[in-house]
Amino acid sequence: MARPVPRPLPTVAREFALAADHFRAGRLDEAETVGTRVLKALPDHFDVLHLLGVIKLKRGKAGAALGLLEAAVKTNPRSPDALTNLGLTLAALNRDSDALASFEQALALAPEHVDAQANRGSMLLKLHRPVEALASLDRVVAAAPGHVSAQINRGNALALLERFDEALAQYDALLAIHPEHPEAHFNRGRALASLQRHAEAIAAYDQALSRRPDYARAHLSRGFSLQALNRFEEALASFAAVEALGPGQGQNDARHNAALSRLTLGDYRRGFELYEARWLRSNMPQRRSFKKPLWLGEYPLHRKTILLHAEQGLGDTILFARYAPLLARSGARVVLEVQPELVSLLARLEGVAEAIARDDPLPAFDVHCPMGSLPLALHTELASVPAEIPYIKASDARIAEWQTRLAALSAPRVAVAWSGRASQANDRNRSIALERLAPLFALDRLSFISIQHEPRAKDAEVLARIPGLTHVGDSLRDFEDTAAVLSLADLVVSVDTSVANLGGAMGRPTWIPLAFNADWRWLLERTDSPWYPTVRLYRQPVPGDWDSVIARVRDEMAITLGEVPCTLPASLQSVP
Repeated sequence: MARPVPRPLPTVAREFALAADHFRAGRLDEAETVGTRVLKALPDHFDVLHLLGVIKLKRGKAGAALGLLEAAVKTNPRSPDALTNLGLTLAALNRDSDALASFEQALALAPEHVDAQANRGSMLLKLHRPVEALASLDRVVAAAPGHVSAQINRGNALALLERFDEALAQYDALLAIHPEHPEAHFNRGRALASLQRHAEAIAAYDQALSRRPDYARAHLSRGFSLQALNRFEEALASFAAVEALGPGQGQNDARHNAALSRLTLGDYRRGFELYEARWLRSNMPQRRSFKKPLWLGEYPLHRKTILLHAEQGLGDTILFARYAPLLARSGARVVLEVQPELVSLLARLEGVAEAIARDDPLPAFDVHCPMGSLPLALHTELASVPAEIPYIKASDARIAEWQTRLAALSAPRVAVAWSGRASQANDRNRSIALERLAPLFALDRLSFISIQHEPRAKDAEVLARIPGLTHVGDSLRDFEDTAAVLSLADLVVSVDTSVANLGGAMGRPTWIPLAFNADWRWLLERTDSPWYPTVRLYRQPVPGDWDSVIARVRDEMAITLGEVPCTLPASLQSVP
């Protein structure tokens, strides 16, 4: 086949100029047609390869753009513009490290290239390298103060570094120039929410939505802030707005948060149905895959073995373990797969045939169920929460051991835990600094026992200055030890963490200081819990107000505690 005869260069130049004019005017079809014609005549024409690559990228055809832009860079490896556009194409294909390398090659050739620097900052953000991103974006904003995306991303980098006040100032600076920019309003709302200024955050999301009504992330974040203010009915409307936008707009996050709203409102039937969306929400590990079928209550389990596997935190495992005896009574053989710290404690749970640690080899089973799906499978309604307390008990041997170790502490004894796992999403709100509990320790006729596991650095310093607080948290080998200490305490005071759930499951008098926006299991406004009849809830009247909560706990402790007996198992009542 004969090769095409190259067109005379003046003709090629005119046609390329025509293609470029079409491109600048937004006539992409015409630009592509003319450019393709030129490329047939001159297959290695750098400018045409570059132009056609950019056109494909603008059309969302990153795969096609990649070949053209790689050819352009091969033809002219010293073009920072081509390297920058190649980086954008690689980013569109989620080849993030390659994209970053391309932007950095462009900057090596042209250190002042604003777009390459801005895109480098954006990619560093995506790669969770906010310190480096901020340095790039600072350079862009200094060189081109009107660069909108760089200003947005600079604010985002500051927010990732938890410099929320500075992030807010950055968004405000952008909005002073571009007051109609919906993304700036949205990101301003997120910064305000991070500062716990949720009412202002909602107003910012409303500004974003007034300019872009189909802004799914703004609807979703608006719902989060409404939840933080305990305005759950309104939050449901925001999540419904996300659903109405159609697939691919964050529907699974919306459904999951709608589930939490409905559960908090006590609508357990619909809430637990929607709770199955948790597997599909952002940043959630996929549901585990087994060769045996998932069981969600569709048929009886008589003479079948069911594997119940833990899926979230220790407190959730303790909460949902109550369903194992119900399944055993229905004729099922129950196997538990739980966190290693809970194995020996839950192995003694009524009806449990076997308990193994997560990641240990699995025994034979017929069906499986994630523990968080048990309320759905067993049709739990608010009025039918199974609460046969206690369903967890400490072992006699551990109680005997700890009775000896705590013998010097006179009654009444109060076991305290003031913080949970630092990595938990809501830890900032649920945990309390130890020094804020000082009013409790002023009740000097009481013996306080710290069961706090791994106190944070600042708390460890405070621990040493409280003579009436005996710290045993570092000696707790597992939850068998924790349960034994709780058995020997007259009262448990714990923030919303695994200790609170353990105290409730053991039927111990347990008082829980709660953040204003508490976990769904504690419902709204109640001081009691259908899940744990011996629990008493102390809620913040407004977000962040721990002082009034601690004052109420202290006052009621001073009045009530002496009336709470500490009861040992009969087999141990004669132990010295």
